[in-house]
Amino acid sequence: MKAIKSRLLKRLEAEIAASKTLAKTSCLRAQRALLFARHGHMAEAREQLTDLHQLAFQHPHPEVGAWLHFAEGLMSYYTDFSSAAQEKIARAYAIAKSVGLNNLEALSAAWLAQLAYVRHDLPEMLRQAQACDEAAAGTDFSARYRLCTVLGLAHHFANQQEQARHWYAKARTHAQAEGDDAALSALMYNMAEMRTAQARRESLASRFAPGAVAGSGLLLGADSIKHYDEAVGGSVKPDLTPVLRAQILTVEGDFEQARRLFESHLPQAMSTGLARLGSSLLADLAWCRVNTGQAEHGLQQAKEAEIELDPLCDVDDRAITHSRLAQIYAFLGDAAAAECHAQSAAAEWQEFASQQSAWATALAAAQLQPR
Repeated sequence: MKAIKSRLLKRLEAEIAASKTLAKTSCLRAQRALLFARHGHMAEAREQLTDLHQLAFQHPHPEVGAWLHFAEGLMSYYTDFSSAAQEKIARAYAIAKSVGLNNLEALSAAWLAQLAYVRHDLPEMLRQAQACDEAAAGTDFSARYRLCTVLGLAHHFANQQEQARHWYAKARTHAQAEGDDAALSALMYNMAEMRTAQARRESLASRFAPGAVAGSGLLLGADSIKHYDEAVGGSVKPDLTPVLRAQILTVEGDFEQARRLFESHLPQAMSTGLARLGSSLLADLAWCRVNTGQAEHGLQQAKEAEIELDPLCDVDDRAITHSRLAQIYAFLGDAAAAECHAQSAAAEWQEFASQQSAWATALAAAQLQPR
């Protein structure tokens, strides 16, 4: 595994060396362990956190306990985007608030907003965003980075492109101020993922023909993430970027290369966090198969996507799955199945448009501003 090249790591190690108290040192070590995790060094992060848990058992301290709850929450999130993260980070927030640990209070609130965004719990996301905005000092760069990232994603999801760009720009400013190269990598991925999601939606809504987004910079963005991660010493979810690249290639009509990437990386990605997107990604793979001479295999994959379609997953993923299945069945000559999925897709796209409108209204009413 590559060595981490992080300005933040150097700073944390200098602060650990200069620390005069066991509690302060332990809090800084927890932050360092999390940085290892965010660069994909999970085993090393786990070893360091285990040592800290043993030390905290012998020398309990509320600030150390708060940081360990927070660290364990993020370890759950980074391992498989587990819902266990919610409870642990909420506990960290409660302890930090009770003992006046303002920086961790703000950071925990920002992460609770992130988790609410992932669940598409809009009221909770805005409530936690407000809590973070009120608690975070101007120099709480990690908390403000996370807050700005979440609100950038939320505006992007609501099709508020200009507002999203302002939030992303401010998030980048905070990550650079913190010297947090892992945060910059995550921001690059999130922005590329949102642009790709938009391209997938537009291509399946027939707003342009497959291949029309070639040269739009989507592939360049995905490749930039890979190169940046290699430069700074790894990322927490290396399989996500190849899957993102496969989605872009599918939209662009490069089905052979997309199929190979899906086959190599989709199983691992789905086992560690992308299961909720499983139906639409399997439908993409099925579409690649029928376009590369694997009609029978593609049909079986399409049926698997239908089985995996979760009625509780995100509306746009349901819409994408039905749209792609309509394409596949039309391609294979099953007009009845194609029409059935096309009708389901139309209803889901209408619901998604309503959801985007509701999010845009709520975000405007919240009056949060990048800072």
